[in-house]
Amino acid sequence: MNRIMLFIMTNIAIMVVLSITLSLLGVDSILAENGSDLNIQALIILSGVIGFGGSFISLLISKWMAKRMTGAVVITNPSSNIEKWLIDTVEKQAKIVGIKMPEVAIFPSAAMNAFATGASKNNALMAVSQGLLDNMAQGEIEAVVGHEMSHIANGDMVTLALIQGVVNTFVIFLSRIIGHIVDRVILKNNQGHGIGYFVTVMVSQVVLSILASTIVMYFSRKREFIADTGGADLAGHQNMINALKRLGQVEPEALPEQMAAFGINDKGGIMALFSSHPPIEDRIVALEKRAMSRS
Repeated sequence: MNRIMLFIMTNIAIMVVLSITLSLLGVDSILAENGSDLNIQALIILSGVIGFGGSFISLLISKWMAKRMTGAVVITNPSSNIEKWLIDTVEKQAKIVGIKMPEVAIFPSAAMNAFATGASKNNALMAVSQGLLDNMAQGEIEAVVGHEMSHIANGDMVTLALIQGVVNTFVIFLSRIIGHIVDRVILKNNQGHGIGYFVTVMVSQVVLSILASTIVMYFSRKREFIADTGGADLAGHQNMINALKRLGQVEPEALPEQMAAFGINDKGGIMALFSSHPPIEDRIVALEKRAMSRS
């Protein structure tokens, strides 16, 4: 809860500072001189409501969406030894990291992958693919589960949602500022917002969203290293390293875009800046250095 309040207060402070900065830079005066009726303070508030509203709604329905997008089936009554072992492993790790038992699911994919999501650390879903269960040793599976349980225990779903909310706020605010300037200053339209405004806002929002996604992906990559160490602590460094090596041997099947940042592995983007996960090799090196420092 302290982390949530810190992010919210930080975002409020950012919006206040942005409002003051724009005023000091004379944006209000420039727009006013060109017949602008833009209320920057109101726009900042509106951007925050929209930006965080969308992010938190997405977070609240994340478990439902994950099940629908991946076809994950929650294990209610284990029907095999591997399912019973998986439930027991998750339950054991949940007690160690101090969270409530999450829902445990298996999704139908031949690829080796896993993910965790949920509105909070005590209301989460942890899912693994059938391919992961079929192709990894139990120690490796335990490490992957530990990685995902660390995501849950660290509150990474909420953290990324808050970061996304901040990013959304800036994207919405700046795209409308750009649209307003084009409409009023360049096109000299003083009779409400014209087509130039709406087209500019749409284009600006797409471009800014793409650029801003690099910020979210940066934090996602940082959280992956932390989750790897969590998996190593829960299942052993060598098991975590072996699991990553196994993942690095095959081309991963990408999770749906909304779930990619919470998986154990994912196809990287065309450029590293747009990848939700660091390279497997970098993650292995980081774990090997950590293991050596502890030996």
